[in-house]
Amino acid sequence: MDYVEQRMAQEAAKPPSGSDALFTPLNLALLSLLLYTSYTLLFKSSSPNNSPQIPKEQPPIVFRTFTPRTLLPYNGENNMPVYLAVRGRVFDVTRGRNFYGPGGPYANFAGRDASRGLACGSFDEEMLTKDLDGPLDKLDDLGRDEMEALQGWEERFSEKYLVVGRLVPVGEEGKEGANEGVRA
Repeated sequence: MDYVEQRMAQEAAKPPSGSDALFTPLNLALLSLLLYTSYTLLFKSSSPNNSPQIPKEQPPIVFRTFTPRTLLPYNGENNMPVYLAVRGRVFDVTRGRNFYGPGGPYANFAGRDASRGLACGSFDEEMLTKDLDGPLDKLDDLGRDEMEALQGWEERFSEKYLVVGRLVPVGEEGKEGANEGVRA
């Protein structure tokens, strides 16, 4: 047994070699973390696929004058935007296509003057102006509660959607005073 004890004492007295102290599990984990971080910073950030993309700008919308007939095609069908008018202001509600576009609960307002239907809380077709070439609905017969409801809708649209034009009766498209009574 003296030989075993003597051999153990010799091994214990030896200074630790550099390679044994370097390859501890903790050092290997830290080295792996350092290599991974360096790789992601140097190689992944410079690749073109991972660089942040700037969203494409929407085409500019020109403010224009609509009549009920020229507003009608903007109902979301055939890849057209969805517009609707409230008290003479035409809103681009394309972002809300699920509500105002084809198949949506408010689809009958798309491309139309929605003022009376929104004021009365009705989605029925009889709330829409039948004569597209006639005068605009003045909403004179609406009560105070209905006008307040309409004002609430108009404020909601103003906060959420862009005003892209104004709605005027047929024959007043080019007149300067055609926007009287239209709040912009």
